[in-house]
Amino acid sequence: MVEMSGARAIVESLKQQKVKHVFGIPGGQVLPLCDELYDADFRSILARHEQCAAHMADGYARASGCPGVCISTSGPGATNLVTGIATAYMDSSPVIAITGQVPRMMIGKDAFQEADIIGITMPVTKWNAQVRNAKEIPKTIMTAFHIASTGRPGPVLLDFPKDVQTETCEMEFAGVINLRGYKPNYDPHPLQVKKAAELLVKAERPMALLGGGAIISGAQQAVKLAELLEMPTATTLMGKGSIPEDHPLAVGMMGMHGTVEANKLVQESDVLLVVGARFSDRTTGKLEHFCPEATIIHIDIDAAEIGKNAKVDLPIVADANITLKRIYERIVESQTKREQSTWVNRISEIRSQNSNASMNSNSDYLKPATILSELRKVLPLKTIVTTEVGQNQMWAALHFKVFEPRTFISSGGLGTMGFGFPAAIGAKVARPDTPVVDIAGDGSFIMTEQDLATSVIEHIPVIVVILNNSMLGMVAQWQRLFYNRRYSWSKLGNLPDFVKLAEAYGANGIRVKSLTEFSSAVKKALKSETTTVIDVPISPEENVFPKVPAGAGLKDMMVS
Repeated sequence: MVEMSGARAIVESLKQQKVKHVFGIPGGQVLPLCDELYDADFRSILARHEQCAAHMADGYARASGCPGVCISTSGPGATNLVTGIATAYMDSSPVIAITGQVPRMMIGKDAFQEADIIGITMPVTKWNAQVRNAKEIPKTIMTAFHIASTGRPGPVLLDFPKDVQTETCEMEFAGVINLRGYKPNYDPHPLQVKKAAELLVKAERPMALLGGGAIISGAQQAVKLAELLEMPTATTLMGKGSIPEDHPLAVGMMGMHGTVEANKLVQESDVLLVVGARFSDRTTGKLEHFCPEATIIHIDIDAAEIGKNAKVDLPIVADANITLKRIYERIVESQTKREQSTWVNRISEIRSQNSNASMNSNSDYLKPATILSELRKVLPLKTIVTTEVGQNQMWAALHFKVFEPRTFISSGGLGTMGFGFPAAIGAKVARPDTPVVDIAGDGSFIMTEQDLATSVIEHIPVIVVILNNSMLGMVAQWQRLFYNRRYSWSKLGNLPDFVKLAEAYGANGIRVKSLTEFSSAVKKALKSETTTVIDVPISPEENVFPKVPAGAGLKDMMVS
C-alpha cells in the first residue's frame, strides 16, 4: 500500500500496463493528471485536436497490437474524442480513452464544460466507467486494459472527476482481474472442428474469407490451411494483409469495390470459410444473393456476430488462429485429402478475362492504379500504409499490394474521413524504424491536416500521398453514376495549395506531374527526417471500379 494522489495513481497504473506513449490535449479538468505526466517516464505527445489524439492511439494499437492511450479534458475535449472512439469500436481496436470530468459535487448540474461522456460513449465502447473514488483507480485501469485487449478487442473509456485526481489515499496495485460474466472463449468445440474439417475436405469449390479478426488473432494458420486445400482466399478491407497478396491463392478484397476474381469466386463456391469477419453490407452486398450455393462456416470470437447479419451453417465461437490450427491438424491427422479439381484454375481464368478492368481511363492525368503500383515498387516491403476514406481508400485496397499483417491500416466500419493521417502518426510512434505512408484524398486530408504540427514538432516523420482530384471523390462518383452528374456539395476547388500548406507547418511539400517525379519524390521522402506531403493531381472524372451498386448483390458488379 502506497499513499499518493489519484493523478499519480493513474500514471503509476499506466506504467504497470507497460504504456510507453500517450496522445492527447490538456484542459482544466485534467490538469492534475497533466502535471503528473510532466515527470512520467513515458512519452506524452501533444495532438492538435482530440479526434486526432484518438486516431493516433488507434493507429498505434493497430500497428503494435498493444492498447493505445489518449487523454482529453471534459466537455468538448471528451466529445471530440467520440469519432475516434467510434472508429476504434467498429474496427475492434484496443484504445484506452481517459477523460477529465468536473468535480463530483458538480456532476449533473450543467457545470462549465460538463458532458455526460459515459452516456455518450456507451454505444461505442466495449466498456466505460466513471471513477468516483481515488482508491479504485489501480483496479479500474487494470480492468480497462484487460477488457480492451482480450477476446474481441475494443475501446474503453475511463472518466476521472478532477477532485478524484487530487484526492490522496493509500493505493494497492497488486491483484488479479477476474470479471464475473466476462470469459472470452478461445478454444473451439472439438465436434465443430471435426465438422468443419469434413466440410472443407469434401468441398469441390471451397473458399476462405479473412476479416480483421484473422489479423487480430495472428491467424498464420489461414495460409497453411488454404495451401493444404488449394483454397482461393479473399479478404475484407479489414483483413487485408492476412494473406500475402502475391500468394497464388490470394484473390484480393471482396465486396462493393472488391476484385473481380474475389466477387465472382465467392458466388461460385460451395463451402465458404469466414474467419473473423462480420458480414458487413460493404462485403456481402445484398444478403439474399450472397453465396447462394455455399455452406458457410463462421469462426469468430464474438458470439454476438454469429447469425447477426448472415445465416451460417456451422458456427465456431473461438479464437481464429487456434481454430484454424485445429482444423488443419484434424485434416492432416485423418489423412484425408480433398480431390484435385480445376477449381483453383478459376483464379487465373477470371484474372485473364478482366486484367485491364481498372485501367479503362483515357485521361491525361496520372492514374491512381498506376500511382499505387509505382508506390508499391518504391516502398520497402514492411512499410505501413494507412488510408483516408473514399476513392483513395478503395484504390489503395485494390492496387496497393500488402504482404504482412498490421501493415495496412484503414477505417473500415465507420469510414472516418481524416483517420489516415493521425493514424499514420500513431503507427510511426509504435514502429519508429518502419516507414509509414498515408494514402489520402484531398477531401479527407484537410479534415485533420492541422496535426502536421504534431508530426513536425514531435519529430514523427510520415509520408502523405494525396490523390488530389479537387473533389469529394466518392460522392462525385455516385453523383456521376446515379444522379445525372449533378455535383451538389462535392466540388472542393483548388484550395488549399498543399505544398504551401506543408511548408507552413515546417514539413516538406512536393507536387508531382509525372510518374518519374512521383517515384523520385517518394524516394526523397523516405530519406527525410521530416514529414513529407506529396500532392499528386488526378482527374476529377476518375472512378473506382469494380463497383457493386448500393442494395445490389455481388453478381451485379460493374467493372467499368
